[in-house]
Amino acid sequence: MTATERPSTTSPQKVSRRAFVTGGAVGAGLGALVGAAAGTAGGYALAGSTWKSEPYDPETMPSLGDTGGFPGFGGEALPCHGTHQAGIVSVPAAHTRYVSYGLREDTDRAALVRLFRIITGDIEALTAGAAPLADPERELAARPARLTITVGVGQTLVDRVAPAERPEWLAPLPTFSLDQLGGGYDGGDLLFIVQADDPLPISHAARMLHRDVDRFAELAWTQQGFRQSRGTEAPGATMRNLMGQVDGTVNPAPEDHDFDALTWIDRESGPSWLRNGSAFVLRRIRMELDTWDRVDRPGREVTIGRTLSDGAPLTNPGGGEHAEVDFDAKAPNGLPVISSAAHIRRAHSTDPSERIVRRTSNYDDGHEAGLLFGCYQRDPLTQFVPIQQRLDEADLLNEWVTHTGSAVFAMLPGFQPGEILGAALFGENSDESAS
Repeated sequence: MTATERPSTTSPQKVSRRAFVTGGAVGAGLGALVGAAAGTAGGYALAGSTWKSEPYDPETMPSLGDTGGFPGFGGEALPCHGTHQAGIVSVPAAHTRYVSYGLREDTDRAALVRLFRIITGDIEALTAGAAPLADPERELAARPARLTITVGVGQTLVDRVAPAERPEWLAPLPTFSLDQLGGGYDGGDLLFIVQADDPLPISHAARMLHRDVDRFAELAWTQQGFRQSRGTEAPGATMRNLMGQVDGTVNPAPEDHDFDALTWIDRESGPSWLRNGSAFVLRRIRMELDTWDRVDRPGREVTIGRTLSDGAPLTNPGGGEHAEVDFDAKAPNGLPVISSAAHIRRAHSTDPSERIVRRTSNYDDGHEAGLLFGCYQRDPLTQFVPIQQRLDEADLLNEWVTHTGSAVFAMLPGFQPGEILGAALFGENSDESAS
């Protein structure tokens, strides 16, 4: 958690309005289920603005009563202001909802300016535990449970505002051979990532945001994710996915010396309107849990290259999930301990710049289950795509996972009190263009 995303007990009144077997040495039970390993995979182991938002007016802002600085679990609030948007490097919340919209044909630059004015104020209010303007259920906003709302923009939105400044990567990803896309979870022009430790503030916030957006865009898709709740595991524990794997062991952390270079866009790596923002890739990965359940434990561990108990590499069982992987280690029979098509070998890169910052959650909608694999980076074409191409070519895990959704967004830079989120995209004179 960064200094700008430390839980706050600030009063809700101090906000503005609107506010994814070849040569394996272990695992006798993998058997015929492995089949031909090839395809996609999931669970990688892998400037100043003149815009002003409306100031908070205690005379017009509805009171939420005596919330007393939000004491107790569920009352914690994370600030939405900072150099980077909230919800990217904060401790992952228990629940996540992704909501994607497609712009209406008549939503032009001026209309987008008006929209971003409105959603800025609502983000400020909701994340602080205050009701947005004209909120008919204002009591639902009172306990934010570390609510964050992170906003991204897609290719079409940028093309309507500043087409010459759209980065090359802000477009659909290259085709991967085993993708099964087109089921309604692809693309989008505007993305909200709504996260909290309780589903109620997520539901309420998504509803308020939909009310803001409805005149400007149509709902494209929504996806709901979850992970272990805080308090059910030790702080900092790596989450487990629905296959039982420790998921996300190899993941850059904000305190790493190269985290910023991997994550945030700067003057050299992107357009000026996206400085201090990031590129975000979301992949919906269906898990074939019925057939996965037929694989014995050694077979599962060979597939991944790690033990199921604690995520330790097979070359160092008992060493913990963060023990170094020895990809050259051989079993007594001379075969590699880590199969040539094991998931962790295919995801591994010797290029330190070819890394991504994972932000994943599980999903289970009653009909299918899997992983919502989200990741941040400077450039998906040089970071995410090479990893996914190796997995697409040969990964044992491909027998049990299929990518069914794909989207790329530019996650906007952060904003400060009195500023409007996304101001730099629209330019310094957007007030005039909206008038």
